[in-house]
Amino acid sequence: MSADTTLARLEAVIASRAGGDPDKSYVARLHAKGLAKIAQKLGEEAVEAVIAAMKDDRKELVGEAADLLFHLLVLLGAKNVP
Repeated sequence: MSADTTLARLEAVIASRAGGDPDKSYVARLHAKGLAKIAQKLGEEAVEAVIAAMKDDRKELVGEAADLLFHLLVLLGAKNVP
């Protein structure tokens, strides 16, 4: 599966959960808290990715990079940017 396909699938899942039940979906919980919270989470994940990179911890960096991409897609979705 290509990266484009994977990101498109993740974008679709995020979109499908955005208006869901905040008790059952992390994405819905973020959306319920508003754009400022979504942006804050993106910033936190970016800082964590930088820290992991500076520690030269490849495994941690990969995990933080995934979190960063996820939260970026949540923010883009909240702003209707495909």
